[in-house]
Amino acid sequence: MPKPYKGNIEKQTLRNRYYRRVLFTSKEMQLVLMKIRPRDEIGMEVHPKTSQFIRVEGGKGYAVVAGKRYNLKNGDALLVPSKTKHNIIAGKRGLRLYTIYAPPEHPPKTKELTNPLD
Repeated sequence: MPKPYKGNIEKQTLRNRYYRRVLFTSKEMQLVLMKIRPRDEIGMEVHPKTSQFIRVEGGKGYAVVAGKRYNLKNGDALLVPSKTKHNIIAGKRGLRLYTIYAPPEHPPKTKELTNPLD
C-alpha cells in the first residue's frame, strides 16, 4: 500500500522543473505535476479508462475538449471524462498545473524533463 501524500501542492507545482513528474500513485488514482513550456502542448490524446482532473497553478493557455475550447488561467480547474479527446496548449508564458488521474495513467515515479513528443 502506498504512503499518503501530504504537501503544499501549489508550491510544488510552481517549483516543478519537469514536463511531467508523478508524485503519488495508488491503485485508484495518481497525482502528477506538469510544466508545459510557452506555446507547447501535450498533444491531442484520449484516455480510454481514465478520467482526469486538472488544476492550473501558474500561467495561461487553453484546452480543447471534445472539440470545444476552454481558456485556462491560474486557479482554474478542468475535468476531462474518460474516452474524451483533449489537448492542453500553453500560452506565451507557459503553464504549470497538477493533474489527478483516476485510475493511474503513468508508471509510478515517472520524471520526464521534456515533452516526449519533442
